[in-house]
Amino acid sequence: MALLIGALTLATPARAQRAPDVPAWLAVHVGEGEGQIAPLVLARAQALYRRKVAEGAVRNPCYFAMDATRPNTAEDGGPGRRFYVICEAARTFQAISAGHGAGRRLDGLADFANGRECARNFGNAQDSELTAGGAYVTAEIKDSFKGYYRAAGGGDVPLVRSFVQFEGEGDTANARPRAIGGHAALTLKGLCRRRDPRNPHADADGYVLQGTLVDYTGGRSNGCTSWSPTDAAALMAAVKDAPTTLYLYPEAADIAAVAHGDAGAYWNAACLRAIGSPAYWPQGALAPLIAQYRRDHPPPPPRPLPLCGAQ
Repeated sequence: MALLIGALTLATPARAQRAPDVPAWLAVHVGEGEGQIAPLVLARAQALYRRKVAEGAVRNPCYFAMDATRPNTAEDGGPGRRFYVICEAARTFQAISAGHGAGRRLDGLADFANGRECARNFGNAQDSELTAGGAYVTAEIKDSFKGYYRAAGGGDVPLVRSFVQFEGEGDTANARPRAIGGHAALTLKGLCRRRDPRNPHADADGYVLQGTLVDYTGGRSNGCTSWSPTDAAALMAAVKDAPTTLYLYPEAADIAAVAHGDAGAYWNAACLRAIGSPAYWPQGALAPLIAQYRRDHPPPPPRPLPLCGAQ
């Protein structure tokens, strides 16, 4: 069975594949219940991991998978657990929450926006803010200073967010130019400029960014995979200097199979009822529409952010 799994083609529709032969400790985590991984998603994640190990591209003992057809909210009201960390040598399995791409609405041209609960639209176009399913390998980690926020107990705290770049292949090959990767679901809203000329993060005029910290765990992203701050820290530590694979479901062929009503094609039942039918927006079809929208709606001239408080 191991040879069969290794020979699976990632672009094959879901209906053409079968569940992998998994050991008992892992089999209890396989299924379509809360916190479980669908057999198809596990089979493809295993196939990708084993191929990359054989190629020498990966040496991490664990690998990742995500099922973006599942709801963003669990039955108990908490974040839906649809991102998986599987360590077969250690016999451990973990299911955590992860956000999907928000997409966009281009007035008069196209609407490929996604709701918070279930993703309907997927694609790989630049600036689409859509999730693209397929094969990825984790790459370098970068830290970015976003600004300061006021802590609950007082005092200004810097937000430095780590980002792990994904490298893709096939439909996901443009992950790097799209800046697709994983990071904590943290951002700063309501930014202003605070005078602090001695701060190492100050700009040429002596100002630093100040904002309100927003934790959007379980929300939508700009196409990246977003995790809770705690989970993000653990995942960053796990892949630092030790790349691994991420298989993200669904791919374009799976979306076509479900949209055409092919027997046996897999999609989470609750989300399929909610969205009606999924759609895939490839780069070649969507890029011209995004470019047209940009020409029709040029951005306003840049203006400096307001000063904080009474500065």
